[in-house]
Amino acid sequence: MATNPKSRIKHIIAFVLFVVSYLIVVTIMPREGRFSYEFQKGRPWMHEDLYAPFDFPVYKTEQELFAEKSKLLKEFKSFYRYDSTINTQQLERFRANFDLAFDKFITSQNVSKTSKANYLKVKPKLEKFVADNLNQIYLNGIINQDESAISNSMLKQGLAVVINNVAYDKWFDEVYTVQKAVKLLNSKASDFTKSLSPGLVGLWEMINLKEYIQPNLFYDEVATQKFSNELISNISITKGLIQSGEKIVVKGEVVNSEIYQILESLKKEYDKRLGAKNLFVILFGNMILIASLYIVLFLFLLNFRNEVLNDNRKLLFILMLITVSAAISALVIKTNTFSIFVVPLAIVPIFVKAFFDSRLALFVHLITIFLVAFLVPNSFEFVFTNFIAGIVAIIGLSQLYNRGQLFKTVGLVYFSYLTLTLSLYLVGDGSLKGVNWFVALWYGINALLLLASYQLVYIIEKFFGFLSDITLIELSDTNLDLLRKLAEVAPGTFQHSLQVANLAESAVQRVGGNPLLVRAGALYHDIGKMANPMFFIENQQGGFNPHENVDNVKSAEIIINHVHEGVKIAAKVGLPSQIVDFIKMHHGTSKVKYFYNKELQAENANIDEGKFSYPGPEPQTKETAIVMMADAVEAASRSLKEYTVQSIDQLVERIIDDQLNSGQYGFADVTLRDISLIKTIFKKKLQNIYHVRLEYPDLSIR
Repeated sequence: MATNPKSRIKHIIAFVLFVVSYLIVVTIMPREGRFSYEFQKGRPWMHEDLYAPFDFPVYKTEQELFAEKSKLLKEFKSFYRYDSTINTQQLERFRANFDLAFDKFITSQNVSKTSKANYLKVKPKLEKFVADNLNQIYLNGIINQDESAISNSMLKQGLAVVINNVAYDKWFDEVYTVQKAVKLLNSKASDFTKSLSPGLVGLWEMINLKEYIQPNLFYDEVATQKFSNELISNISITKGLIQSGEKIVVKGEVVNSEIYQILESLKKEYDKRLGAKNLFVILFGNMILIASLYIVLFLFLLNFRNEVLNDNRKLLFILMLITVSAAISALVIKTNTFSIFVVPLAIVPIFVKAFFDSRLALFVHLITIFLVAFLVPNSFEFVFTNFIAGIVAIIGLSQLYNRGQLFKTVGLVYFSYLTLTLSLYLVGDGSLKGVNWFVALWYGINALLLLASYQLVYIIEKFFGFLSDITLIELSDTNLDLLRKLAEVAPGTFQHSLQVANLAESAVQRVGGNPLLVRAGALYHDIGKMANPMFFIENQQGGFNPHENVDNVKSAEIIINHVHEGVKIAAKVGLPSQIVDFIKMHHGTSKVKYFYNKELQAENANIDEGKFSYPGPEPQTKETAIVMMADAVEAASRSLKEYTVQSIDQLVERIIDDQLNSGQYGFADVTLRDISLIKTIFKKKLQNIYHVRLEYPDLSIR
C-alpha cells in the first residue's frame, strides 16, 4: 500500500524534531560521573561499610559558607577616598573672603578709633583660629552623606579612608557630615569671638561658614566591591580532610549531619574524578538513559495522543517545552548564581494543559523533571517535589474561568513546594534547625516567574495556532460584534445557538472534553444563516415561508449553503480553525431530509443525492460530535406538537440513533456508553426547558 508523500514528509519532520531535541538535551547533560550510592540525612546507611577510596576534603555546607560571608561583611569597612585639594581650596577662599568681610563689618559698626584699633589687633587671632579649626575638620574628613543615612551597623563597622592609596581605619564618629561640621565650626567660632571681643560676634552673620564646608571623603564603590570580593573569595570552602582508607560510615548507621556532609563531599570529588577519566563512557550512558525517555514519550503519543504526533506544530511545541526547560535548568546549575528551585518547571504542565489535556500535561511534566533530575543532586527529592507541584498546577487550572484562579493556583504551588521541602528536612534531620530558609525566597521567585511565564500563553497561542481557555471565554461573550449581529439579523438562530450551547456543555461535562470549546463552537456553528435568515424556520414570522416559491433542490442548496457562508464569515473575522471545525462538521455528511423526502414524494427517479447532502466532513472530535447531536435534537424539539416525557424520549433516541447508523460519529472519540449518557442528559435538559411534568399515578384509586 503506497504511502502518501505528504504524510511521509510529515513523519520525516517529526523524526527530525525528536532527534534535534534529543541531541540538545544530550549536549547539556553533565559529563561527570555519578556517585553510585544513594543516601538521605536521618536515614540508615543501607549499603556495605564505606571507607574512603582516596584522600578528599570535607566541604562546608551552604549555611556555613553563608554564615562566614555574613560575619565578614558585618565587620567589613566601606572605602572612602580622601580629596586633599578641597581642604586647600576652601582655606584659601576663607582667608580671601575673611579680610573683606572683616573690614566691611567694622565699617558698618561706626565704632571709635580705639575700638577699631582693638578689633584690628584680634583679627589675625580670629582668622587663624577659624582657619585652624576648619583645617582640622577637613583633616578628620567630611563624608558626602547625611546623618540620617548612617545606620547603626555602619557606626559599628567604621570606614576605611584611602589617602595616597593607603587605607586608614576610622570610626564614623571621628569624621563629620556637612551638617555636623557646620554646627561645630559655628559653635567654636562664636565662643572664641566672645572671649576675644563680644562686639565682633555679629561678624559671623556676615560670613556664612557653611560656604566653606564641602565633603572631602567620597564613597569608593569600586574599591569597596573589589575588597569585598577578595575577602569572600579567600574564604575556604573546605573544613577538613578525610584520608584514604578512613572509615566513613558502617551499614545500618544513621546518616547524621556530619556523616551526610562527608558523603556529599566524597560524592562531589568522586564525580569529578570519574568524569575526567571516563568521559565517553559516561556520555554513552547518558545517551541511552535520555533516549529511553524520548522513546517512552514517542510511544505514549503514538498510542494515546496520535493527533499530537501527526501534527508537527503540536509536536514542536511539546519538544520545545521539554528542551527549553532542561536547558534553562542546566544553565542555572552551571552558573551556580541561583538555586535550581527558582526554575518554574510547573509552567510545563500548565502550558500543555492550556492547549491540550491534563493527561498529556502530566506525562510531559514527568518526562521533563526526569530529564532535569540527571542534572541535580538529591534527584529523588527533586522529582518528588516537582511531581506534586505539577499535579497541583494541573488541578488548580483545570478550568480557568476567572483571573483570581491563576493567583490561587500559583499560591498553592508555592505552598506545596515549601511544605514538601520542609517535610523532607524534618525526615532528614528530625528538626528544622538546619533548614536553609533561603529556600522560601527561591520558591517565591519561582512563583513570580510562574505568574510572569503564564503571560506567554497568548504569544504561544498565536505563534502555534492553538486555542486557550482564556480565548474561548472571550469568544463566548455574546456582546462580541459577530454574535450581536447574529442576534439582530437572525434572532431565532441566535436563541437556537444558545440552547445548543447549553445542551452540549451539559453533556461534555459528564462524558469528558472541553466545555469551553463546546460552548464557543455551538455559539458560532450557525453563523452562516445570517446570509439568508428567512429561509430557516426559527427566523420566520407571520406564517411566510420563502421555500414555497422555490423548488426542492434550490431550497436544499440554500439550507446547505449556510455551512459555506459560515466558513466565509469565520475567515473574514478571523475565528480560530478549531471553531471553524464546528461550522463545517455540525451536519457532517447528512442529508437535508425534509426537502429530500419531498423530492422523493414527487416521484423524481433521477434524484442527485449529492445536492441534498452536506459537504462534511463528519465530526472528528468528541466536542464536534456532541454539538452535532445537540443541534439536531434542539432543532427537532421545536417541531413537537406536544411535550411529554415519552415524546421527548422518542425524539432524542430517533435523531441520535439515525446519526449513529449513518456513520456520522465514526471519526469522533465517542463510545456507545458516551452516546447513551448524552441521550439521558439531553432528555432531562429538554424536559426542563419545556417544563414537562412527570405523570404520577392516581393514589386515590386503590
